[in-house]
Amino acid sequence: MTYAPFDLAGKVALVTGGNSGIGLGMAEALAPAGAAVAVWGTNEDKNRAALERLAKLGGRATALRCDVADEAAVERAFADTLAAHGRVDACFVNAGVAGRRGVNSFLEMTTEEWRRVMSVNLDGAFFTLRAAARHMVERGDGGSIVVTSSLAALSGQARGEHYAATKGGLISMMKALAVELARSNIRANAVVPGWIDTPMTEKTLRWDRFVERVLPRVPMRRWGVPEDFGGLAVYLASAASRYHTGDTFVVCCTPLPRNARST
Repeated sequence: MTYAPFDLAGKVALVTGGNSGIGLGMAEALAPAGAAVAVWGTNEDKNRAALERLAKLGGRATALRCDVADEAAVERAFADTLAAHGRVDACFVNAGVAGRRGVNSFLEMTTEEWRRVMSVNLDGAFFTLRAAARHMVERGDGGSIVVTSSLAALSGQARGEHYAATKGGLISMMKALAVELARSNIRANAVVPGWIDTPMTEKTLRWDRFVERVLPRVPMRRWGVPEDFGGLAVYLASAASRYHTGDTFVVCCTPLPRNARST
């Protein structure tokens, strides 16, 4: 018999960037646990494919096109999500972009490139979290908000200062929200992925030199996959985490020191 608090029947989960990668891995675990799932993404083909995959798992699902960097688009998409599902109990803010290739140093980084990453990873998170928090406070029975950060927030990443800044900012924002929203019974947590095999990272994780240098320092001796986030997503959306807030979950691990190798 399944531990009852993990049952998500009657709950609605929103996953931004939910049409591929980590977001889809979360959505594909939330649906079988009983939740109705709404995914947002900017790619219509990926949205349709994600919806087909979720439909096979049973339950209700919707997929909406939304550029989270557009404040008005977020407000419309959230209203459309409520129209389709009636409520949002758990909001997984997962949409994000990486830095562009070709930035050879911080000294050469353009303001345009800096703001491009900020607009999605930080502004987009703010717009989405604000919409979800307003809804949960108004509804009055609590909820769970979760952001996908990155190991870049905790360790150095050359030429990725803009990406690291956004992901570090997300962790700090969730700690603040955990304090402010606790009286409304809203939990706020951050997920910090290590090196996960997704469309965003596939070129890097298949670069021989990178694999040779980094993989031996990963204790599990493999790259993570989106499915590795499913159990955590169910936990954070469920009553099992009703007293767990303000935390930072590192998934996979922090790489071992350069002079150490996992066995």
